[in-house]
Amino acid sequence: MPARVLIKLGGTLLDTAESRRTLSREIAAASMGDLRTVVVHGGGKQMTRFLAERGIESRFVNGLRVTTPEVLDAVLKVLAGSVNQELVSALAAAGAQPVGLTGVDALLTEAEPLSAELGAVGRPVRSNARLLELLTANGYLPVVACVAGDRDGRIYNVNADQMAVACASAFGAGRLFFLTDVDGVRGAQGQILSDLSISGMESLVRDGIATGGMRAKLEAARKALEDGVGEVVIAPGALPGIVGKLLTGELTGTRLHR
Repeated sequence: MPARVLIKLGGTLLDTAESRRTLSREIAAASMGDLRTVVVHGGGKQMTRFLAERGIESRFVNGLRVTTPEVLDAVLKVLAGSVNQELVSALAAAGAQPVGLTGVDALLTEAEPLSAELGAVGRPVRSNARLLELLTANGYLPVVACVAGDRDGRIYNVNADQMAVACASAFGAGRLFFLTDVDGVRGAQGQILSDLSISGMESLVRDGIATGGMRAKLEAARKALEDGVGEVVIAPGALPGIVGKLLTGELTGTRLHR
């Protein structure tokens, strides 16, 4: 079976045309060989800006954006709309054959409500990779926005790291790369940890060293490893040549393993 990788791009990395172009060239180069590649992206920074421009305050509970009907409309316009299509366009310009998707398409990712206070925030409960299989087997590059659905026609705003894990697990990805705006996972002394096991991740969370977004990433990574993904790497997406470095096994960022 051809090797499979899922690359999750943080929204901050997609906020400028230059950054989109650079990452798109690297991802396109990777996806043109035998490697079957899927991209999942966030866009929280763009969402916050879009809402602020319209006088809508962003409220968060445990790092998750409270999603009212008004906010969900913005999620569709921004995450599934402009952020997704700008990335698709950059990948196409780089020579790939990208296809913009959300979890709602063919119920790629189904979700259920996370909690009443969060509104339309969903927790992925299952992912059906048939659409990803069909596209990647025919040379296409799926580009998935972190929006999910359910069988009753509801739409959910989903944490992008959780979305990436759900898709990676269902797709049978051997490797999952979280490309972000930090250099990796930091230890108690602020040093970048190059290697981390599941027990090491649990210690960082338990001791309050990994908090907020990093805690969420580690919890998502742990689920990915438990669901069968062989290796997860949290790495700096702005580092030149980062995708190639990770694919060739160069130690960059933090490698997470069972």
